[in-house]
Amino acid sequence: MSADQRPFVPVDFDRPSIARVFDALLGGQDNYEADRAVLSQILELAPESKVMAKEVRHWLVRTVRYLTDREGIDQFLDLGSGFPSVENTHQVAQRYNPEAQVVYIDHDPVVQAHGRAILAANDFAHMLGSDLTQPTEVVEELARTHRLDFDRPAGLILCAIVHHIQDLDEARKIVRAYVDALAPGSFVVLLHQHNPADGSEAADLATSLEKRFNGTGLDTLYRTREEIESLFEGLELMEPGLTYPHLWWPDGPRFTPLAPVNFTSLGGVARKP
Repeated sequence: MSADQRPFVPVDFDRPSIARVFDALLGGQDNYEADRAVLSQILELAPESKVMAKEVRHWLVRTVRYLTDREGIDQFLDLGSGFPSVENTHQVAQRYNPEAQVVYIDHDPVVQAHGRAILAANDFAHMLGSDLTQPTEVVEELARTHRLDFDRPAGLILCAIVHHIQDLDEARKIVRAYVDALAPGSFVVLLHQHNPADGSEAADLATSLEKRFNGTGLDTLYRTREEIESLFEGLELMEPGLTYPHLWWPDGPRFTPLAPVNFTSLGGVARKP
């Protein structure tokens, strides 16, 4: 049975979901009381988090646009994607190449159901319910179903997902397994929660957020710059390197003030030689 044909898994609506909490941050409708309760806790510590969530989405738009329009990438694997809603990977990529292939991977059954409904009429975008922490199974499934051609360059999207993998060595192994499966000339797009550990308000906020959600099932590690850089081992970081989302080739002047939460994420785009 293929990953996109597995039976629907019952949902525990009393437990929050990473994807649904992010949907709530973006002002979406695909979330429940447990998710909104977590959102309230986040906003209590970082009131600007809704704005930051949009910053992350804008960063993703710019990176996918860059890969599609400037680098000619026409196939993407988006891991831990969340809902394929407005201005997500397939919409941006297919704006520049209508036949760009996009495969979303998310283990959340609500995301899978809604994603398949959203993408039903799109022949070039697919939602799979695989477990991203099992890269061998994911790659074999994609190769078997011809969803992606691993003999050609692709874009691997890891947007705000790797920081949920608690063990850094395991996170490195997972990322490396996907990178090893990609053809030379492929790109990795990665955004990760960050603790600058410099005594700043951003560092204090990162520490507070990490503690607040430890043990909740939404555990998030705010790693150092050096730890995040290690996830790009063997890859060539593109300019402007690993940086805050708002500094990665912004589209124009900034009109909203920066807050400590703006300095709790780092993102980068890297090429596989």
